[in-house]
Amino acid sequence: MKNLFFTAMLFGFWVNLALAQSFDKAKLDRYFDALEESNRFMGSVAVSENGHVIYSRSLGYVDVERAVKANENSKYRIGSISKTFTSVLVLKAVEENRLGLDQTIEKYFPTVPNAEKITLKQLLSHRSGIHNFTDDQSYMTWFTQPKSEADMVAIIAAGGSDFEPESKASYSNSNYVLLTYILEKEFGKSYGDLIQENIVQPIGLKNTYFGGTIDSADNECKSYSFDGAWVLQPETDLSIPLGAGGIVSTPIDLNKFSDALFGGKILQPESLKLMTAMRDNFGFGLFPIPFYEKISYGHTGGIDGFTSVFSHFSDGSVSYALTSNGSNYNGNNITIAVLSALFDKPYEIPTFNIYEVSSEELDSYLGVYASTQIPLKITITRDKNSLLAQATGQSAFPLEATEKNVFKFDPAGIVMEFDPEKNAMILTQGGQQVQFKKE
Repeated sequence: MKNLFFTAMLFGFWVNLALAQSFDKAKLDRYFDALEESNRFMGSVAVSENGHVIYSRSLGYVDVERAVKANENSKYRIGSISKTFTSVLVLKAVEENRLGLDQTIEKYFPTVPNAEKITLKQLLSHRSGIHNFTDDQSYMTWFTQPKSEADMVAIIAAGGSDFEPESKASYSNSNYVLLTYILEKEFGKSYGDLIQENIVQPIGLKNTYFGGTIDSADNECKSYSFDGAWVLQPETDLSIPLGAGGIVSTPIDLNKFSDALFGGKILQPESLKLMTAMRDNFGFGLFPIPFYEKISYGHTGGIDGFTSVFSHFSDGSVSYALTSNGSNYNGNNITIAVLSALFDKPYEIPTFNIYEVSSEELDSYLGVYASTQIPLKITITRDKNSLLAQATGQSAFPLEATEKNVFKFDPAGIVMEFDPEKNAMILTQGGQQVQFKKE
């Protein structure tokens, strides 16, 4: 038995080594060099094949103000990827007969509308109808302040119900905050302790835990936006998102978690099948992430200036993860580039052209633009030597000039081409073009 095991291990190592050498790592490094040199991205990525790390790269800073560079052990808030961890905890509790997927939540939260109808299964799959508290404009006035369980339940209950339970699916952080409280009540332990005991310690994660106030001296990343330079972002108090978005991790740890989850080392096969059973593109803490003909399962995350994604391709046993604490670029393009390198698909190293715009040119673009194609107006204003765009009901975002009359907002893949003589503008996003006229 020992000899057979050793042979299998040796065979696996050589297969992995061949796969690790089959893609152009140097080109991928040049891709990330281009992003870093142009202040487009700060963060880390990692790819594993059959449980072995075959590529990792870290860019930017843990702490810009102190010029602390990031490395592969730098820790990032992973936002909603936390929901995958929470789903695992719930399903482990179901396996132990501590919880039932069809049990309702009224005994825990009698003040939540429809509590007598809402099941744990509906919370896990975003079919409860419970309003998503982070959608409220008021959220931005209190997200940095600590909240108790009583505070959060009151906020969630006051948000009401957006639809009848089970009638459809709509993403709601409220679902997973409530699941966190249920786990803590049933086990008499904090969410952080449950993560450590049931996931982190059994599979040997080194840099994963429920977070607190960010400590850059402990290699925990602060988060930033970009406005001519990296600008520090406020910190969400993690007593608010809990199991909906409060975990800290690294891409290497996320891949190890992914490999263990899909490799059957955390949950029973029946539980993993429930997680990956998609309905309206939602499983339990997972959703499908397609890439060409392949389908992976994973989750994305975003909190403050942090963004993240992890996914697992069972075909080839490949896991991929990205964590970022600052982006001035479309993060989806980064994921596509890494997977393209891995699966031998074409991708280009980006070039970033900066066009010097005169003050007179900037003034010629200012105004409110409306379209007959969509019920949306875009207001173009000026902040010193830069343009700002703001769509109806949304936050303003900066535009970067790339050539005469052409501006981009790379994080959302937006291109705006102005024609000052005709008082017109064409907006391109996701392959769609919309014509606007200045009012």
